Amino acid sequence: MAVMLPEALLARYKRFSLYNSPYPAHDEGCAIDLYPGTLRDGRTTAAPSPVSGTVRETRAVRAPSKPYAPEHDYLILLECDGPTELEGLIARILHVDPTVEAGQHVEQGASLGTLVRAGFFAPWVDNHLHVGVRRPDQNLHRASGSLPLEVGVDVRPLAWDGTGTVVATGETYAVLDAPTHPAPGETFAGVRADNGGVLDGGLPHYDGGGVHGATQDGIVSLNGERLGVADGRTITWDDIVVTANGEAITGLSLFCARDADFGAKLICPDRSFDLGERVRVRIRPTDSR
Repeated sequence: MAVMLPEALLARYKRFSLYNSPYPAHDEGCAIDLYPGTLRDGRTTAAPSPVSGTVRETRAVRAPSKPYAPEHDYLILLECDGPTELEGLIARILHVDPTVEAGQHVEQGASLGTLVRAGFFAPWVDNHLHVGVRRPDQNLHRASGSLPLEVGVDVRPLAWDGTGTVVATGETYAVLDAPTHPAPGETFAGVRADNGGVLDGGLPHYDGGGVHGATQDGIVSLNGERLGVADGRTITWDDIVVTANGEAITGLSLFCARDADFGAKLICPDRSFDLGERVRVRIRPTDSR
């Protein structure tokens, strides 16, 4: 049973990803990360609820130990009564320090609390709500076990030749001005794979990713360079490396976005880029010369 997330739910957020995570909860697209902020406002702390319903429970949970983050996170369990597609199901929401409590009814879009950056976050990851959906008879506290998710929007594929100019930087990433979103605020878009689908995931710094809008099995490539093999919409990356101006970087962060700040996000904690620098991104097998 796959749960459809309707456009009215997704449109409250600037970006979403089913696959851009190293954690098993996202395997096969069984969880979604919802980003309220843009690429240039990635540390926003607003936490609008994706659903309406009654809070069943809130609790602190242990997170992986990281020197830059607290070792605890928070879990919010919501009994959904809206949108219609989620009625009667339980939404599991992480990364929010809750201001809501058990028994309280929450409207869709209302604040759940403040977004937090616990040890689940790599340093380049922007603030977001992690959301999984389960039936009431399932174990609601295990990290894995959520139902597969489908997105009820058509994601527009954007051709990208691998080039762009740096328009924003952080300690561990750089954002390019390409590809350009053709209709900010009106539709979600993402980087187009050669087969016409939209790529989703951490390439290749997480084990795999996904492709929206092209669920056939087979080889997935970008600009003629093989990325991996798809089983349905889920991709296992090949042993590849991403380069920027000829030097290896950690990878590309791939997602679906609807804001004007959309552009390729380079993950590069060991390599710095200057604002205005022209960059050419390429993908090659790790063992190539």
